[in-house]
Amino acid sequence: MASPNGGEDFESSLLSFENLDRASPDLWPEQLPGVAEFAASYKNPITNSPPKWMAELESEDIEMLKELGSLTTANLMEKVKGLQNLAYQLGLEESREMTRGKFLNILERPKK
Repeated sequence: MASPNGGEDFESSLLSFENLDRASPDLWPEQLPGVAEFAASYKNPITNSPPKWMAELESEDIEMLKELGSLTTANLMEKVKGLQNLAYQLGLEESREMTRGKFLNILERPKK
């Protein structure tokens, strides 16, 4: 018959006193490169300088980010579909121009 303290002995036998630190990149590789650096920079909101990624943005870029951030999910999806359609149309136009260039022999390398 099991002793009354048998449950506690069993639980204490399951404890592990290993120290699992994340110092080794071999044991704990960063799953998404750059996330640790971003998280470290985000933890210190007292800095007066903007983040590195914002330093190269112009006022038009910031306005675009604010506009996109204010869209609902449906409106954002509509915007993405519009961009996909525009990219498709540009691809078709580029294909036509490349074919035209091929027929006009303007893309041929000069012969030596």
